[in-house]
Amino acid sequence: MIPFAFWGRVSTEDNQDPTSSRNWQLSRSRALIEPHGGVIVAEFFDIDKSRSIPPQRRPRAGVLLDELSNPARGFDAVVVGEPQRAFYGNQFGLTFPLFEHFDVPLWVPEVGGPVDPVNEAHELIMSMFGGISKGERNRIKLRVRTSMAALAQVEGRYLGGRPPYGYRLVDAGPHPNPAKAADGKRLRRLEPDPLTGPVVQRIFAEFLGGRGLLAIAEGLTRDGILCPSAYDRARNRHRSGIAWSKAAVRAILLNPRYTGRQVWNRQRKDEVLIDVNDVALGHMTKLRWNDSDNWIWSQQAAHEALVEDETFAQVQALLAVPGRAQEGRKPRRTSRPYVFRGLLFCGICERRMQGSWNNCKPHYRCVFPREYAQTNQIDHPRSVYVREELIVQPLDEWLATIFDPAHLPGHDPRDVRCSARRRPPPGRT
Repeated sequence: MIPFAFWGRVSTEDNQDPTSSRNWQLSRSRALIEPHGGVIVAEFFDIDKSRSIPPQRRPRAGVLLDELSNPARGFDAVVVGEPQRAFYGNQFGLTFPLFEHFDVPLWVPEVGGPVDPVNEAHELIMSMFGGISKGERNRIKLRVRTSMAALAQVEGRYLGGRPPYGYRLVDAGPHPNPAKAADGKRLRRLEPDPLTGPVVQRIFAEFLGGRGLLAIAEGLTRDGILCPSAYDRARNRHRSGIAWSKAAVRAILLNPRYTGRQVWNRQRKDEVLIDVNDVALGHMTKLRWNDSDNWIWSQQAAHEALVEDETFAQVQALLAVPGRAQEGRKPRRTSRPYVFRGLLFCGICERRMQGSWNNCKPHYRCVFPREYAQTNQIDHPRSVYVREELIVQPLDEWLATIFDPAHLPGHDPRDVRCSARRRPPPGRT
């Protein structure tokens, strides 16, 4: 009997539920190994992970690759139900050397058994399936994007996502796809929210009346109107929802769906290398804004408008003025080192503090009043600053105490060598 580990994967692109996908991959694997006395004793099956993610970064596949170096792993070979599920693009060439190094055979149905590392035909077949997997994914992406563009432009269909502030979702009838309708899926459409819809109209009116973004935010907060993150806490648990911000007001003024038309493709997903010096790590997905020329507008009105087309055009013209455009510029990327990047929070408003370089030294700051309307709940200074070195030194001293050899498990106080070990110099860990 040969103990095998089963390696499989299912993603959201497959239109299959994980149970059925696992079952047929498992059945195909057993049909390959059982005539040779093989039995599956371990499973490594990833759910909802794209094939473009390298195996080393998939949760279960990563565990499998780590287990290859473990002499007590419990299996002597690995079987894959379908190579396209495991490998994408050049992933086979970057992963198979691990199996070869630790002398763990990799069985694949397409080669009728274990992959032979010296067989050129086997390597060619596996590389070909990696290319097929990549081409299949690209075709799926193209079909989906083309279909969504047509649905938005021709039918004005609501394509999912959170409704814009000022609207709520209502039922729009059964799904036109018979199979999806049979599963109970229904269409949705946008309808003005009686509570927040007038707030959107107020924001547009006040901006055209000459009020600035922060002045509008302060007026809304002063009147007790909940900001978007506070009004819809279920979708914004990661935000404080304390007050209106300039960014929230600006996002509303820039949203073309308040004109009653469905607008799609305002953002896109770009895949960028995680590390340009180590392409084996693969890519990560980043959301980026498209130019307005690439937006897809519905040919007809898709829902009730909250603002007129002329009003929206006037607002866009005002926002395009150079002085106003500065308020929405993207923060510049910096290569300066910040030890506590993303880890420090303001003790007053509980917002994440920003890195700031002053006098050739790293600082962290919170400028709540510059971005958010002042509220009665918070008495916040204009800016809160802390110098990084004031945190590093006491933190290093605390770490040196916690990890002192005398405090570590198994320390023998009679061992004088422990007390003679060097402590880290001040300011270093």
